[in-house]
Amino acid sequence: MGLSGPVPRRVDAATKHGMLELIDQAVAAGWERRRACRYLELDERRAWRWQRRREAGMLADLAAGGHPVHGLLAEEQAAIIDLFDQWSDTDRSHRKLAHRGSYEQLVWVSPSTVMRVLAAHGLVLRAPRRAGRSERRPFPDWATYEKHSIWIYDTTHFAACPGVAVITVMDLVTRKWICEIVSAEETNTQVQACFTDALELEGLLDQAIERRDQLADPSLDEPSVPILLAVSDNGPQMTSGSTREFMAMCAIAQHFGRPGTPTDQAWIESLFSHVKADWPHLDAISDPAVLRAELAHVRVQYNTVRLHAGIGYVTPDDEHEGRGPKIRRARRAGLYRARRKRIAYHREQRNQRQPPPPLDAD
Repeated sequence: MGLSGPVPRRVDAATKHGMLELIDQAVAAGWERRRACRYLELDERRAWRWQRRREAGMLADLAAGGHPVHGLLAEEQAAIIDLFDQWSDTDRSHRKLAHRGSYEQLVWVSPSTVMRVLAAHGLVLRAPRRAGRSERRPFPDWATYEKHSIWIYDTTHFAACPGVAVITVMDLVTRKWICEIVSAEETNTQVQACFTDALELEGLLDQAIERRDQLADPSLDEPSVPILLAVSDNGPQMTSGSTREFMAMCAIAQHFGRPGTPTDQAWIESLFSHVKADWPHLDAISDPAVLRAELAHVRVQYNTVRLHAGIGYVTPDDEHEGRGPKIRRARRAGLYRARRKRIAYHREQRNQRQPPPPLDAD
């Protein structure tokens, strides 16, 4: 039987049967049962239980786990598989799929549950790209962590459009992709045009013009706090004197990352990497006009459909418009309701499986 020392807590049916036969042979040879059990280093009460189970033909142990009262329901497993089939190309992690389930009002489960169900069915998600981490210079104290407080912008290129640059502005806090400009040049003119469009789209252009007049008023002792902070790298179009003058006129402060450290602009770099990974056809477009139209379409999809991990697995538009906290609270409440539903279901099933108590004899 391959045993040495005390009998382990769990052994197979063949080992139990062999040890019981040894005890029977020892008893037949005149040994006391207790002495035989002590010699085999087996608890006597355990041997008696094994004997009763052998007589009932139930020496094999049942599978571990039993029927947990919070076990996953069949329809929930089917919903997770449907989520994978529909959203695996967009949400490439089990965490995003779990939040997508509650976002679409389909299923409320934890990320670990999604991972277990997918593994049980042999389904594999493509791992998303991960941006590196790097320490950066702190933002000014007046830059609050709310929308329209910190914007970040940068320039990227696409493979099939050499010589064409795309300047993009994003709200760093809500991750909303505000606007972009596709141009054959990378100068301060494109930066000014892109920021003018962004201010107009977000309803801040009038405030910038008003602040420009206030800053030019010689009666003011101290200028007011800037309307927002513009974060960028040290590209020549960002650090040029014309760009600095334009930002100052719009009451926008500038914040530059460390030279040669793109992770100081990880937010905008993450945007570019996800756009090129999730919409690879953009790298095959050679016509700037078509690229401009496709980027406008992708921007809508990015802002309104794609769940963003950095803002609690809601869309940037949800977070920008203030719906993010409500969606996250609804998910937590849905997870709680789903758990209570599973517990109630499995308790009812367990009660139905248990036989009724015997009636007392008169």
